[in-house]
Amino acid sequence: MAKSKYIYTCNQCGYETSKWNGKCPSCGAWNSLEEELADKPAALSRSSYAAVDLSDQILELENIGAGSDVRYKTGLGELDRVLGGGLVKGSLVLLGGEPGIGKSTILLQICQFLGEDHSVLYISGEESARQIKLRADRLGVDTENLYILTATDAEAAAETISSSSPDIAIIDSIQTMSIGRITSSPGSITQVRECTNLFMHTAKSLEIPLIIVGHVNKDGAIAGPKVMEHIVDAVLYFEGERHQSYRLLRAVKNRFGSTNEIGVFEMADKGLREVENPSQMLLAGRPHNVSGTCVACVMEGSRPVLAEVQALAAKTSYAAPRRMATGFDFNRLSIIIAVLEKRLGIFMGSLDVYLNIVGGFRLDEPAADLPVAMALYSGIMDKQIDEQLVAFGEIGLGGEIRSVSHISHRIREAERMGFTKCLIPKQSASSIDIKDHQIEIIPVSTLKQAFTHI
Repeated sequence: MAKSKYIYTCNQCGYETSKWNGKCPSCGAWNSLEEELADKPAALSRSSYAAVDLSDQILELENIGAGSDVRYKTGLGELDRVLGGGLVKGSLVLLGGEPGIGKSTILLQICQFLGEDHSVLYISGEESARQIKLRADRLGVDTENLYILTATDAEAAAETISSSSPDIAIIDSIQTMSIGRITSSPGSITQVRECTNLFMHTAKSLEIPLIIVGHVNKDGAIAGPKVMEHIVDAVLYFEGERHQSYRLLRAVKNRFGSTNEIGVFEMADKGLREVENPSQMLLAGRPHNVSGTCVACVMEGSRPVLAEVQALAAKTSYAAPRRMATGFDFNRLSIIIAVLEKRLGIFMGSLDVYLNIVGGFRLDEPAADLPVAMALYSGIMDKQIDEQLVAFGEIGLGGEIRSVSHISHRIREAERMGFTKCLIPKQSASSIDIKDHQIEIIPVSTLKQAFTHI
């Protein structure tokens, strides 16, 4: 029987099979297998090539230099924070996000700062040189060290980078790049993987920081993606609604820094502006004399951030009550509701519960449990929480308030924002000196104690 010249590749994980399936056997994604030509070369036997001895290239760790100029500052403090201090020489950074979120905008903006001392090569496969010039004029980018190349041939682009030797290179975007000897269409899993590998070898061999823009699919993941995320050194995601002005930049992977840091930007007419005080942005426009709202303090890397939690409980008109959470883990919300019903006798079986974190922010830290529970209790009992109160703490299944980390950092952020009361876990109170803080610190050990301060 003749072997089929087609294979099916999963666009989520890269799994290959000769037969189409509705569900990927590897990652379990539905309708992700795409047809491609099977043009793989035959495997070489060991006797068909001569092995190369690389023992003369082995280096001792202590003899490898790591100078202080290993990073390039981008001119945007929020971006430098997410990258871990700046662009590392020879690193490959993947920047992803939804269309119109601001990926190309932020790259042109950093070109203005980087162009003062370094040469930047901007390779675009989506826009013409004239279109990039129009956008650069709008953003005020006029550096003389920015060079534009419009191309979609990945091999030609890599060769151009090698011959021109810029200090920094940008590829916008990887889905438009292709290698001619591969029969797959641009943007396919094979093309994306091979093009990324090609640019990775270029960046490492020349020690040039290279930034790649990646599109996202309908699920919000970078199209092509997991095989590409394993190759690159850092993966950054732009988050936020296109119709809102605020953008969050988050590191999903970073070999040269923390993945807990976030950068906050605001989209304006002249491009993206840094938001150096996210707490003030997230608390702007808080309602007054309204129940069901509480302020939480969570840690995003080394930065404490205050965010407003809103909860609404209303009588349901359905057989099963609705539960909705925006910016908070739905399963965690279900656990908190169960604890309130079991430990405090607050029955919510006939109530629809809606939870929202204001400003498009997402609370992933366990310290957000206590403010969520207080907002729920306030909304159900229709009791107002003091507008000058901040709360944080993890809730156990027994209704206890458990300790969290970075207590002093959280309290100082609450003080700086003008709050007068701070609800903290009792176990954490021993690690701080209450006299060092001007804010009133209220230690609590159970939910019942915390609700007495509402």
